[in-house]
Amino acid sequence: MIFTSPLPAVTLPESPLTPFVLARAAELGDKAAFIEGPTGRTVSYRELDDTVRRQAGGWIARGVRKGDVVAVMAPNCPEYAIVFHAVALAGGVVTTINPTYTPGEVHHQLVDSGATVLVTVPMFAETATEAVKDTKVGDTFVIGESLNDVVGEPLAEQVPVDLDDVVVLPYSSGTTGLSKGVMLTHRSLTANIEQSLAAIPMTDADAFVAVLPFFHIYGMQVLMNMGLRAGATIVTMPRFDLEQFLSLHQEHKLTRAFVAPPMVVALAKHPIVDKYDLSALQSVFSGAAPLSAELAQEAGARLGCEVVQGYGMTELSPVSHATPPGQFKPGSVGVAVPNTEVQIVDPSTGEALGVDQDGEVWIRGPLVMKGYLNNEAATKATIDEDGWLHTGDVGHVDSDGHLYVVDRLKELIKYKGFQVPPAELEALLLTHPKVADAAVIGLPDDEAGEIPAAYVVLKEGEAATEAEIQEFVAGQVATYKHVRKLTFVDAIPKSASGKILRRILRDQAAAS
Repeated sequence: MIFTSPLPAVTLPESPLTPFVLARAAELGDKAAFIEGPTGRTVSYRELDDTVRRQAGGWIARGVRKGDVVAVMAPNCPEYAIVFHAVALAGGVVTTINPTYTPGEVHHQLVDSGATVLVTVPMFAETATEAVKDTKVGDTFVIGESLNDVVGEPLAEQVPVDLDDVVVLPYSSGTTGLSKGVMLTHRSLTANIEQSLAAIPMTDADAFVAVLPFFHIYGMQVLMNMGLRAGATIVTMPRFDLEQFLSLHQEHKLTRAFVAPPMVVALAKHPIVDKYDLSALQSVFSGAAPLSAELAQEAGARLGCEVVQGYGMTELSPVSHATPPGQFKPGSVGVAVPNTEVQIVDPSTGEALGVDQDGEVWIRGPLVMKGYLNNEAATKATIDEDGWLHTGDVGHVDSDGHLYVVDRLKELIKYKGFQVPPAELEALLLTHPKVADAAVIGLPDDEAGEIPAAYVVLKEGEAATEAEIQEFVAGQVATYKHVRKLTFVDAIPKSASGKILRRILRDQAAAS
């Protein structure tokens, strides 16, 4: 059975990304496109459009050509959107890098993406300098410093591109394994903006905080690009601080909040929330990780507005499901966005299932990625010959078309909305001179959603402490990938073919 959206179909854009996103810039003129939260600095829609065009001309003057990859490694700020859209307007490709990555992690993405330019901020300049060694990166620009020199003749029109050309290369672990470049096109991104706005109506009367990072597909598309397309005002925050988050809502009378589950926990439970006037807030939308029905209802009751959630993944540009206003159902991630098909499939038989039957969630539509960069095998394992993307998540669709995600086939750990691939941490643990074998799973956690937990077998005759092994990992990966719990065991449970039986480890953890 194929499920379709209960929402009316939309006309899909036939436009490159930046002209579509900034289509209303001239009309909106002096309206604030961005307000930098910590400083109050404002960038109007007119200024944004003008700066994007001048910087696009600057990139072209410096040799960036159609298809060239520019890496951006920065926290949220107005300049992030300027670089992003200037590169896109110039026909380039943007690969977005988590600024908390270690130099080794940044290096991997620079090499894999083939980036020739890196843009960062002063805080991460040292990481950038180390990471670009032995890569194709010829120039590194720093926001607020050398990036100011990237100015040229204003680019009047988009450099000609095919709508199926890649424009953004975020990195995702997908359904399993190490991070891979997700090829998102002008067509898939503009389509998903239009689809998502049909389910999450947003207008130029809206204003919201953008603290979810722009390097992450949720922040990039739902906050930055959807917000600009709708003509909203976006208040940037470089990192989450609850008191500042609440203060900005009160000061700017913000109408919407786009959050991840750990932020909902704070909004529902922290006593400081009651000290701020959040009366302008009309809706809270949670994504990036599962949100429990109980927590959504508790936060909604406290804030006096709906707290709903959506569903998607980087490979889906990213939103496949969202909860339209007034259609909240506890535990549901909403309905399929328009022009999207959904199948629920029995993972053991391949049989398509019906209403209220649990199986793997498959998605098809214009939102599906082009594929994984330089990884045809991973692409074929994720998208079948009929165009269905196999999400690796287990769920069911009810009679009203609402999707409920109940489990994961894939092994990915979601720590505060960030992807932590167990295979990456296992490979790292095995490089420790005292470690003979290792397995990593995600354990439920009220605040983080899941935490990475490692099970380690030491080599015969060796001794080590939990802290010693945890510090070894922490020194080589981003903070969100740190092993939060470590257990020494005699053996790792494995199948006859050698595959780690993570389910056994999860069951043992649940029973203990």
